[in-house]
This record gives sequence, C-alpha cells and structure tokens, in this order.
Amino acid sequence: MTKYNLKNINNLLPQVPECFCEARSKVYRRVFVLCSLFFVLISNAQVTSSVDTTQIRIGEEIRYNVYVEADTTDLVVFPEGQTFLPLEVIESYKVDTTFEAKKMRLIKKYGLTQFDSGAYTIPPQRIVINQKVFNLDSIQVEVRDVAVDTTQQKMFEIKPAVEVDRPPFDFWKWLPWLIGLLVIGGVIAYIFFRRKKIKDAKEQQLPPYEEALVALQTLDSSTYLKENKSKEYYSHLTEIVKRYLDREVDETALESTSDELIARLQLLKDGGNFDFEMDDIKRLDGILKRADLVKFAKMQQAETQAKEDRAAVEEIINHTHEAVPEPTEEELLENEIYLEQQRQKKQRRKYVYAGVGVLVALILAGAIYGSINGFDTLKDDVLGNEYRDLAEGRWYKSEYGNPQIILETPEILVRTDIEIPDGENIVVSSANVFSAGSLTDPLYVLVSTTQTKNAQEDVNLDPLMDAALTELERRGALNMIVKREEFSTEKGIKGLKAYGQFNVSVGNNKVLKDQSYYELLLFAQQNGVQTVLVVYQNDGRFSVGIKDRIINSVELEIQETKDN
Repeated sequence: MTKYNLKNINNLLPQVPECFCEARSKVYRRVFVLCSLFFVLISNAQVTSSVDTTQIRIGEEIRYNVYVEADTTDLVVFPEGQTFLPLEVIESYKVDTTFEAKKMRLIKKYGLTQFDSGAYTIPPQRIVINQKVFNLDSIQVEVRDVAVDTTQQKMFEIKPAVEVDRPPFDFWKWLPWLIGLLVIGGVIAYIFFRRKKIKDAKEQQLPPYEEALVALQTLDSSTYLKENKSKEYYSHLTEIVKRYLDREVDETALESTSDELIARLQLLKDGGNFDFEMDDIKRLDGILKRADLVKFAKMQQAETQAKEDRAAVEEIINHTHEAVPEPTEEELLENEIYLEQQRQKKQRRKYVYAGVGVLVALILAGAIYGSINGFDTLKDDVLGNEYRDLAEGRWYKSEYGNPQIILETPEILVRTDIEIPDGENIVVSSANVFSAGSLTDPLYVLVSTTQTKNAQEDVNLDPLMDAALTELERRGALNMIVKREEFSTEKGIKGLKAYGQFNVSVGNNKVLKDQSYYELLLFAQQNGVQTVLVVYQNDGRFSVGIKDRIINSVELEIQETKDN
C-alpha cells in the first residue's frame, strides 16, 4: 500500500482554473440571495379577505372583511373611498388590532350594499404594506328583489294632499314670553317715571331762603328734643344752614367740614366778596363745633342750648339773606333767558319721553300681536302685501272669448290688443285676448281664444306652444327655462302645459331683480285654439296658491257641450 503524506494531499488534487473558482463563488452568492428572499417571503405579511354572505336583498348590508397578519413595525394602508363599485360603501368600521409575540393581526371591516337587483362583482382590493401592494381576489355577490305578495297585501291609490287647519293658538306656550315682555315694560316704565318724578321735584324746589325757613319750621315740629335725640336734632340743624349757604353763598358748603366752612366764610369776608358779620361767623363756628361733639363724641346737649342754637341759625340765615346783593338788570335778563331755555328744554324732553313711550308701547304691542297671529301677518299688516290682498280678496269667475274659456281670477280680465301669430298648418281668422296686469307686475294673467280657418280634428300642439313661447320672448322674457307636460282640467279636457321661469327685460339691457315664474296652457278644439298664461313672482307664501287656484279653475265650456 502506498502511503501519502496528508500535508501533500493538495498537491495530488487536480489543479482548478482560477476563473472557474470565481464563477463558482458567484453561483454560491446567488443561491444565498434566493434563499434569503425565500425566507423573507415566508416570514412576510399574509393578507386575506372574506364576506359574511354572498346573497342579500335590496338595501341589506354585506360585511366585507380584510385580514392582515404582519410585523408590529409594518405600515399597513387599507383602501378608502368608493373602491367597491358597483357596490356602495355605507360604513367603514374601525380597524380591530390584536398582538401575538412580534406579530400583529389586523381586521378591517366594510359595510357594502346595493339598491338595484342583479349579480355584482366586488372588485379586487389593494392592500399596501411597506410600499408593497397585495391584490385580493374578487368576490361574486347577488342582490335580490324584495318579494311582495300582492294577493295578500292590499294596494291603495295615492291619496291627494290634504290641507289642514292652522293649529289653535297655544296660550300657555307664549305665556312666559308675554310675562317677560310685561316685566321688561314695567321696569322701563318704573325707571322712566321715577326719573321724571325726581326731576320734577328738583324743578319745584323752593328758593334757598324760603327752603331754609320751611326746614326750620319742620325741625321745630319734630320730637327729637323731647326724646333726647340730640344727634338727630343737630344733624338736621347743621344740614339746614349748610344747604342754605351752599345754594346762596358757597357751592362747597355741604361737602366741607366745620373748620373748612368757617375758613371759607372768613376768606370771602376778607376778600370783600360777601359782607358777613363777624358775630355771625363766630356764632356759626360755635354751633358747628357743638354739633360735631354731639354727632361724633355722643355728647348730650340741654334742650335750652339746642333751642338757642336753633334761634341763632335762623338769625344767621336772616342776616346772610339781607347781605345778599340784589341782582342787576343784566343778571335778571340772563336769568330770564336761562329760565326760558330750561322751559324749552323741558318741553323737548317731554316730547322725547312721549315718543319713546309710544315707541315702546308699539314694540310691545307688535311683539304680543306677532306672537299670537304670527310675525309674517304683522309684517303684512304694517307694510302691506299685494299677494295677500289678492289671495284673500274677492275673486271673479268669468267667461272669455269664443270658444269660451271659463276661469277664476282675483281681478277681472280686460280686452287687450295683442297680435296672435299663425302656427304650423294653422291660419288665424279671429282672436280675442284678455289680460290683467303686465309682465313686470307681481301677477300677470292672459287668456286668448283663437278661431282658425282650416279645420283639423287632431292638432299638433307642440308647434303652437313653440309659437306662444317665441311670442313671450318677443315681449321681454329672457333666459327662459321651459318644461313641458300633458295637462288635464278637472273635467278631463286634455291639453299641453309649459312651465318654468325667466327674467323680464325692462329696457336698456336691464332686467327685473326678481325672477318670474310662468305656466302656459294650450288647448285645441272646434276649429279654435285656447291659451291661458299665468306669470307671477314667487314670494314663498301666497303667489303659488294664487297661480294654482287660477290654473285649477280653467274650464272649456264649448268642448264639454260637444262631448255631451
């Protein structure tokens, strides 16, 4: 047996080229990448979907569920909006999230429905996870009609609209409002009359000298001294003399202390502004100091001393009144002018107060009337409403033209000269036109009866309607909107109706601010064509009712006689 040294085993192996080794390493790397991707796909998110049912009735809900299992760090985006067409999304529920280890499980639910029967396909939905798109499978669903057993369920005709009476006035509902208005009115009246009373009292105030004497007489009749109420007695006594001096000599007397008042009186005497007697100033100083002791130190004065002080105050007032200089003629004239101005001011104030009172009374009366009968009614009564006058006024039922048209209107129609154009295969022999108002008025009614030369049993009304609308445009109707439908009177006479709205031209490229609405009826019978036109401006309350009453009253007397 031949022995080989393991150290030299590499020398015995065949030599492999270097380029083959490099290619082999690239293959290994690719296999490694593919394996890595395989493991990533295996560990990646899983997305599925389901529905709770595949068969529903019209309007029922299909619950569409989306299940996503992904890492907790993944960003998941669910479809939003109407991505389920032809089915409609009626509700998008919140996402239900549960966690398990490093995974999270998301459940997103959608409520879908369809209101037409048939077979439908829920389109594939796109779920985006970390910018990677997952497409779900489409699902077939069936929407079935609701079975109605007409043999068991009775069928009834659609009932017409029924007018109901206005509910009676609910007094208890409005009672709190009425009480509130009365309370506010009472408070305003109290404040007004209270201020007036205070002002009248001020204006009726006596002159300073007479006022002081009357106040002293009132103090004499009091029982303060008998009841040993020196404080009250001296308070009134000092107020009397201070008030007199405040009005006659110094305007700050009432606000001054005893020392300040005496100092000002002495200053006025020294300056020659007022001829006070020094004895009066001294006596007043003593009275005020005794009064301060009584009021602030609670000292009781003897009745005799109090009466002496009262007599001294009267003498001081008399001496001061004699020292007051007589007013000059200029001062008297200025005073007279001032009094006249005050009288005029007082008179104007009375007018203002009277006007405010009347205004408040009117407002309260309007509020009460409006709360009872409605504020629209109050507005109509104050400002007027032409439509309401027409609706609630007298109506007239008359016959117009030949062939006759019978209808009821709030105003009698008068004959009008308006040219009626020929229509397709229609030659006009005579025409009668009656109207009330004009296109620019709130209500315009026109009735025309036309006799033709060529008799036709079946007349095509569409060309005639075109001609009538063209004539309406020629007379000033702009931006006309036209809708057409068949029309029947209450007695079954059939015709053609056009209705809509337009703007009325008033010249110089101007139109009325409010749009006008119209209804145009056209009938053909007995070698004649009959037209009824109603144009109105919609006020939202009465105009439509007026129009309906006119249109519903239309009768064709000649056609009814022929049929009979």
